[in-house]
Amino acid sequence: MSSSSPTPPAPEPTPSPDLEAPPEPAFGWTDYAERMNGRFAMVGFIVLLLLELVTRQDFFTWVGLR
Repeated sequence: MSSSSPTPPAPEPTPSPDLEAPPEPAFGWTDYAERMNGRFAMVGFIVLLLLELVTRQDFFTWVGLR
């Protein structure tokens, strides 16, 4: 039998400081602005699909273009 001591567990990696700070709004084409634009576009698309499903009319008919 060998009397070797067990190896200690590896330390947890520390998160980088840029992941801890919340993004702040800024002017221009920033990562934050583009991410928010994408999220609003996804929500708008889902709302449009739900509107078409509920009213049984396509978007162009709903806004009066047909």
